[in-house]
Amino acid sequence: MAADGVLTLVVVAAMVVCLALDLLPPDVVTFSALSTLLLAGVLDPSEALAGFSNSALITVAVLFIVAYAAQSAGVLEYVAAKVMGDGRGMRRALARMILSVTSFSAFLNNTPIVAMFLPAVRDWTHRKGFPPSKFLIPLSYASILGGLCTLIGTSTNLLINGMYQETVGRSLSMFELAWVGVPCALLAIAYLLTLGPRLVPDRSDPEESLFGPGREYLFEMRLTPGSPLRGKTVEAAGLRRLGSVFLAEILRGPVSIAPVKPTDVLEEGDRLIFAGAAEGAVVLHRIPGLVPSGGHDLYHDIRRRGEGKVLEAVVSRSSPLLGKSIKEGNFRGRYDAVVLAVHRHGERVRGKLGALKLRPGDTLLLLSGPDFLKRWGRSREFYLVSTVSEMPRLDRRKTWLAAVALGGMVLLSASGILSVLKAAVLAAVFLIVTRCVTAVEARRSLEINVLVVIASSLGIGYALEKTGAAASIASIVLQAVQGLGPRALLGAVFVFASGLTGFITNNAAAALAFPVALSAAKGAGLDPHPFVIAVAVAASASFASPVAYQTNMMVYGPGGYRFTDFVRVGLPLHLLYLVVSVLLIPMIWSF
Repeated sequence: MAADGVLTLVVVAAMVVCLALDLLPPDVVTFSALSTLLLAGVLDPSEALAGFSNSALITVAVLFIVAYAAQSAGVLEYVAAKVMGDGRGMRRALARMILSVTSFSAFLNNTPIVAMFLPAVRDWTHRKGFPPSKFLIPLSYASILGGLCTLIGTSTNLLINGMYQETVGRSLSMFELAWVGVPCALLAIAYLLTLGPRLVPDRSDPEESLFGPGREYLFEMRLTPGSPLRGKTVEAAGLRRLGSVFLAEILRGPVSIAPVKPTDVLEEGDRLIFAGAAEGAVVLHRIPGLVPSGGHDLYHDIRRRGEGKVLEAVVSRSSPLLGKSIKEGNFRGRYDAVVLAVHRHGERVRGKLGALKLRPGDTLLLLSGPDFLKRWGRSREFYLVSTVSEMPRLDRRKTWLAAVALGGMVLLSASGILSVLKAAVLAAVFLIVTRCVTAVEARRSLEINVLVVIASSLGIGYALEKTGAAASIASIVLQAVQGLGPRALLGAVFVFASGLTGFITNNAAAALAFPVALSAAKGAGLDPHPFVIAVAVAASASFASPVAYQTNMMVYGPGGYRFTDFVRVGLPLHLLYLVVSVLLIPMIWSF
């Protein structure tokens, strides 16, 4: 392997490490890796930028508009509320939810589907007295199951198809993946409805959590000047038995007082760290002389106007605040909201709330004005999961237009009358012309970070192939299964691709695994088509890790999960997909 190949492997290895450790957002990491290869001369400008004009990238971008139309028309909210509202019993409601989400996600981006179902699911579980944690992992998994059944089910499928068209000149049809995706989905649904409820954790168990379904928040309050609590002991101030929260620490300048004793005396300016359930926000804000330590002026302003709303928002991978503290990110100035508390998937967060560096999946309890939902409700910076009690409004005109656009797109592309790209463009133009989606909304619907990851990954994948690095990796894979036959090689490619998705985003994993799979097939003298199918399935079968797939990250915080929960529930599902794929793929697409 030449020097360019070695350099490419070094850059790719560094990229994988950065993505796995979540050092920077995925779009920054992948674009930086692509830029390094460009500056080093491994790729020329036309090769490096080819991904930004790839048909797969344009198709994904246009499909964001179609998915936004279905979301904004209220279809998903309405169906989610109906599905969960009619449920009688946990297992029956679980089945209704999984089947509905799987069906929707076969044709729509799974992120808005999960975002719309999440509040309905949590409302229903609270009313029925079931732990939300029993439903949220299955919700995320169901969205993945459907996405593996059609070409437009996930952006990863489109990315792989775009690479396949450019390198081999062949293409996957709209429902070709269904031959393996549907059997896998049916077995996975059976697993989630039988063994799943036993494996999915119950975070409402008092041994698992002291404060409700696994959701312990960190609150930071401050004694105001002239507070009636100053000079009183913790016991006398009534801060010992608050029910849903407890006083964990007192910060007095550089001094930390923990554990807090009943006899400790409070002083003006003390910062009090409480831990407990979300309901603790109401309890703490009824105590005179205590205010949130950050943004207390805005807090008083919102309370004075009487227009405050308490919301929960999950920090997304697209947030510009990742790696920054609440104070450094100027949260108050940017969002006009006060962070009341933070929950981090079962992990006890310590120290000052304002100094806490935000991570993807952190759940923030916010006090905001009435405009927050309007301005940030569909933002890519948050996955809002606040509970809304009233039924969503259903715009019937937009509902019909969105249904016609989506149905027409699927029929035209599935019948071969138009390519997926042309059918998606026609649907998007129809939605904009009929005012189902405005031009501003169309621009807002584009997830630029996802598009940058796809475009950059395409360039990096090309570099792996051009320099011979992919062939070198493929030769290692071939040697590992030498003499075991094509099925073993197919399984090795599947394991390689799925192993990458455990640490990095599925789009990046697909782009790295695709040239390796192609080289492996070529080296063994086999038809590459079955291997392309295997990579498509493996790259999106992201069940055993919360960080590799966006919907897993969305439910990570709200469900109160730990990393090991996804391993325990998702690993058997992952192995199921491996076994079924290795058995079925050669039967349908011969080597």
